[in-house]
Amino acid sequence: MIVGDITGYLESLAPAGYQESYDNAGLITGRHDLAIDSALITLDVTEEVIDEAISKGCRLIISHHPVLFRPIKRLTGNSYVERCLIKAIKNDIAIFASHTNLDNILGGVNSKIGEKIGLKNLKVLSPSGDLLVKLVTFIPLNHLEKVQDAIFTAGAGHIGKYDRCSYQVSGNGTFRADAEANPYVGEKGEFHVEKEVRFETIIPVHLKDRVVKAMIEAHPYEEVAYDLYPLQNSMPGVGSGMVGELDEPQEESSFLSRLMEIFDCKVIRHTHLTGKPILRVAVCGGAGSFLLPNAIAAGADVFITADLKYHDFFDSENRIVIADIGHYESEQFTKDLFYELLMKKFPKFAIRLSGIKTNPISYLIKG
Repeated sequence: MIVGDITGYLESLAPAGYQESYDNAGLITGRHDLAIDSALITLDVTEEVIDEAISKGCRLIISHHPVLFRPIKRLTGNSYVERCLIKAIKNDIAIFASHTNLDNILGGVNSKIGEKIGLKNLKVLSPSGDLLVKLVTFIPLNHLEKVQDAIFTAGAGHIGKYDRCSYQVSGNGTFRADAEANPYVGEKGEFHVEKEVRFETIIPVHLKDRVVKAMIEAHPYEEVAYDLYPLQNSMPGVGSGMVGELDEPQEESSFLSRLMEIFDCKVIRHTHLTGKPILRVAVCGGAGSFLLPNAIAAGADVFITADLKYHDFFDSENRIVIADIGHYESEQFTKDLFYELLMKKFPKFAIRLSGIKTNPISYLIKG
């Protein structure tokens, strides 16, 4: 195996283009062509995790949180981030992170949280926009099948549970080739009219270049006419947070107690209880205060997330219970998610779960 086999598969499930603008998901150290025998999965990269990878012979570390999150100007070992990078590079260890891109997909981090709680009918809480473009091109009739197949195979034309989606209408294309041209049809210097099909489809932004390249290679024309239009449509199944339902309503205190057991919480910070049963549940692993209005609009009875500030709790206004279960606690099952995804694709490859608990927060509980 090489690093690119593993990282390419993970990015096919959670493309880097789905990450938030502030994020730094992807390959952080190492080469895509580095040969590896095993990989170590962790939530965070620390010096202890890198030591563990070295001791276990793992030349690839797969983490949720990027160890390199903010730009650095020097590698002197003055911070744990710099020491991690230096140690990884010295030992030829690749580090790969799948962060908010893994948060933002169905079947990702928030889906895993919902699964642990027992939610059904999971839907994205805040669908992402600006992730799609519309491709319009013009294809001669006798090449329609070849060109459209190339476009679809490259990743265009997916809408929800449907693929090979397009709109086509016949018309006339006109052109005149100059003396230096090599026209597929028509004669140099002569005005030509050709029966063509106007072909429209949608492309995820991160696949745009691949689709356009495939289209041009399959198209018979020397100069391929096409347009790309940015779309504001939300992309089905991509976005922040999840919302779903329990099998049956639960009393608030009982529900919070069950959360403590599931996520092994030492404490849950929550708003005053509303006195209403919990049925509809919104979740966002990690820092999710920005999704509180979405959770309320979705009719959720409780919003489970982490890293809320003092004044965020006031914003519930007794319309919803907010439960801050802790950042590490909310995302701890991401390691299991990585493991399950990789074992389905690479059942004979050595995937190891880190035994290091990387939670940097400890709790002093008053007796």
